[in-house]
Amino acid sequence: MTHEETIISVVGKSIPAVVSIVIGKDLASLEAKGFPFFGESPPLFGPSEEEILENLPKTDSGKIRTGGGSGFIVGPDGYILTNKHVVVDPDAEYTVFTPDEEKYSAKVLARDPINDVAVLKIEAERLPTLKLGDSNNIIIGSSVVAVGNALGEFKNTVSTGIVSGLSRYITAITDMEGHAERLRGLIQTDAAINPGNSGGPLVNLNAEVIGINSAVVFGAENIGFAIPINKAKQDLEDVRKFGRIKKPFLGVRYMLLTKELQRKLHAPCDYGALVLAESGGHAVVSGSAAQKAGIRERDIILEIDGTPINEKNSLEDMLEKFAIGDRLRLKFLRGGSEHSCELTLGERHEVR
Repeated sequence: MTHEETIISVVGKSIPAVVSIVIGKDLASLEAKGFPFFGESPPLFGPSEEEILENLPKTDSGKIRTGGGSGFIVGPDGYILTNKHVVVDPDAEYTVFTPDEEKYSAKVLARDPINDVAVLKIEAERLPTLKLGDSNNIIIGSSVVAVGNALGEFKNTVSTGIVSGLSRYITAITDMEGHAERLRGLIQTDAAINPGNSGGPLVNLNAEVIGINSAVVFGAENIGFAIPINKAKQDLEDVRKFGRIKKPFLGVRYMLLTKELQRKLHAPCDYGALVLAESGGHAVVSGSAAQKAGIRERDIILEIDGTPINEKNSLEDMLEKFAIGDRLRLKFLRGGSEHSCELTLGERHEVR
């Protein structure tokens, strides 16, 4: 087959398993979260409050439609993968539309606490599915196809491109309230990824999913990112086996030190994880493995089992190589002196 014929074949195999996800919210819950439609009083001129409410986009159940995204079916019995940021709101209603216009109420089974991945379930049988590939075998320059629900309106939107880079790190806004999340180890592609495409598949020329379309850089052309599918495979396996995503948990909040941060903070080193509390939280989680091992705020965790923590080996990346119950050795810096300790990893629980 020619390259064009291959692309057409891949698209034909992919589209039947790509779904649209519609998000619905009650008006009262939207206003409670700081999204008032009228401020303190309705407008003096133009349409009335009732007319404006009547014309707001709504779901079939009458809720206000607040957004949408994409996903893809990975099990004939209704398992769906998408981005966590698409279904981040635990109070929202999620409806899935298949390419043949069938509509299903979707349940969010799990949200990955680290990666931008979520697992959904709809009650259906004998659904078309996409095969999951191996993102560890991706080669820069390989041709890829991105499929999704562009801008929340244009279903079955297809774009083509290549893998432009691997192991990219970006900070992305993950919800309407402006919360940011550090996304790690991403696939970079020049295939067009638009708002609404989030959660759709990035497939290779064997029609295998190698990534989940996740983010686009606004103000730049032809720069999009996808979560490697291998990060989602384990999540899917955990959900099917245990009913939840199981992740090892150390129990610290931290800032990853770099040369730039070393200069700004006058830190004693330019690598490692500086244990530091976020606003309203604790630097070391009570009852966690880190607390039991004696880790304190402002300690700098330098190594795990002899491997330095740095921009290419973040703390989360390294912990994902371990299992719950594994024992590991930390080297850390406290007050200018190096120390070490051993601890047993606990389980990280999803924050809803």
